[in-house]
Amino acid sequence: MSASIAVLILTHNEAIHIGRCLRALEGVVQEVYLVDSGSTDGTVAIAEGLGAKVLHRKWKNYADQFQWGLDNMATEAAWIMRLDADEVIEPDLAARIVAELPLLPADVVGVNIDRKHIFMDRWVRHGGRYPLTLLRIFRRGHGRIEQRWMDEHILVEGGRTVHFAGGFADHNLNDLTFFTDKHNKYATREAIDVLNQRLGLFARDVELETDSVSRQAALKRWIKEKVYNRIPFTVSSLLYFLFRYIFQLGFLDGREGLIYHFLQGYWYRFLVGAKLMELERGIAGMSDKQAIIARIEEMTGHKLG
Repeated sequence: MSASIAVLILTHNEAIHIGRCLRALEGVVQEVYLVDSGSTDGTVAIAEGLGAKVLHRKWKNYADQFQWGLDNMATEAAWIMRLDADEVIEPDLAARIVAELPLLPADVVGVNIDRKHIFMDRWVRHGGRYPLTLLRIFRRGHGRIEQRWMDEHILVEGGRTVHFAGGFADHNLNDLTFFTDKHNKYATREAIDVLNQRLGLFARDVELETDSVSRQAALKRWIKEKVYNRIPFTVSSLLYFLFRYIFQLGFLDGREGLIYHFLQGYWYRFLVGAKLMELERGIAGMSDKQAIIARIEEMTGHKLG
């Protein structure tokens, strides 16, 4: 028995990663689809050389791009896998997918897997960073991606989810300049999401349910939106870093871990709060929603409509 799988990957200048990602999928998936947003570094040629089918579309945000890819990939595969170009399915998880996915009963529509983060070539095991349980495999026709500007998850309906243990790594090979630039852009997107949560400017998926994503993801979203985002960022970002680094034992991750937990657990969270404050000041005194949206678009460079 076998279960047909099509993987969907979004790319922009991922030549450093895409070959590694696709080679790890050999014997696991039957089709690979890329939605590329204008790569100029050979990403497309590498992917096509490894058998991938490439679609092309201008970038808006991750959720919009992924859903477009999901709607436009011409596949009859029974299952869809969501993967980023810098992620790698390791042999033990690959073997489990091949052996067990075909045996799942019809009422199972999603599979959660555990992602580990590799930073500066070190596995970040502490600080609440492992395992990060994410729903990444789902039956075709039973899943969609949340329409949000940041922290988007796959949502499934029509059945239950199960969990597969095994190696699944986020291992970006770029340098710290790339990391900080990427998180600076993430911070803008998250600030937009938080502001929209407060003002209701445009449609968004508002909450995760434990029957549609992993319990971990649903709990973390609830804590972030119901507790964390209501605390002044000058306090919440520091408390979050200390919680991760001390109480969740982040200090055991060594120097690389200190860099990661400080940048991702403090600097990034502080930056989100600072950008949110900047946006709120930029729209102070405004009441018309369309005018507010136009002002946010002007300040961020993002088209929100």
